[in-house]
Amino acid sequence: TLIRQPDLARVLEALAEQGRDGFYQGPVAEKLVRGVREAGGIWTKQDLNNYRVKERAPVVGHYRGARIVTAPPPSAGGLVMLEALNILNEFNGGEISEDLLPHLTVEAWRRAYQDRGRYMGDPDFVSIPVDNLLSKSYAEQRAASIKLDKATPSSELGEPVATGEGFHTTHFSVLDGAGNRVAATLSINLPFGSGFMPAGTGVILNNEMDDFSAKPGSPNAYGLVGSKANAVAPGKRPLSSMTPTFVEFDDRVAILGTPGGSRIITMVMLGVLEAANDAPVDDWVSRVRFHHQFLPDQVQAEPAFLGTEAAKSLRLRGHDVVSVDREYGNMQAILWRHEDNSVTAASDPRGIGAARVGADAD
Repeated sequence: TLIRQPDLARVLEALAEQGRDGFYQGPVAEKLVRGVREAGGIWTKQDLNNYRVKERAPVVGHYRGARIVTAPPPSAGGLVMLEALNILNEFNGGEISEDLLPHLTVEAWRRAYQDRGRYMGDPDFVSIPVDNLLSKSYAEQRAASIKLDKATPSSELGEPVATGEGFHTTHFSVLDGAGNRVAATLSINLPFGSGFMPAGTGVILNNEMDDFSAKPGSPNAYGLVGSKANAVAPGKRPLSSMTPTFVEFDDRVAILGTPGGSRIITMVMLGVLEAANDAPVDDWVSRVRFHHQFLPDQVQAEPAFLGTEAAKSLRLRGHDVVSVDREYGNMQAILWRHEDNSVTAASDPRGIGAARVGADAD
């Protein structure tokens, strides 16, 4: 099917020729504002002109000899994943038996997602205790509340206190011949964003307002519960779960990320666990997935997970394991081995992407 989008083509040309001003000012901005206001919205030209891209330093952690470089706030992805990995580090340095690992992983996610709801938001508006959340002492404290033989009901840990992402997210991973690398995750939240396109622009507006906490303590479209830290405010960026990540070992580098809403963080972390085991890159993207996000208090899993030994071990410890009735995610991953300068890449079999290496990538 050939789809022609001449309005969008003209917008992209304006961006290419004029940079930022080709979109946030001038004729394109006028069409965007006019279309929104005619539909009952409240945008102004000043709103668009005031927008600035923010470049922030990534958050960095360590797990089983790897240096992990990942997304900073206002994405919660990096902090939640690194906090969960830090908790796992408290159990034999992360070298955990196959029977126990699913349970400890779920319990680490439970606690890290609780802190997502408690503390995380736009760092321009709220003070996030990043250093404390990523400290060894805090990981020790959170790990101490985990029972090895029994699930901890989320209600026993308290609410997300004084505190969603969508299915229309995409991710790509890139490595060039000079070793430059990119892990990029982009989202408009729900399918087709807000389902609205200002006339004459070809631009589909996103639905990222759902990623704010419209009402503290109430779940968004993906079941995530937030607090005042992520409440709506003018000029504020919403919290997300995007988790583009580099995993740097002495002898190799992993580049990975995925769409998937609130499950992005757990998918990427499962990929990191595979990479830490030096599994081939195809295993990272194809492994059966499970997920826990504090509330609802369930282990949400792909159908194929339900009959596995991991699922049985979780149920024996009192976890409520439920099927989400479909596979999920679309991970794109690259593994670069330094010793022979070899590169392997894999695209999630659940999605529609493709992996290309060497001449095939041209």
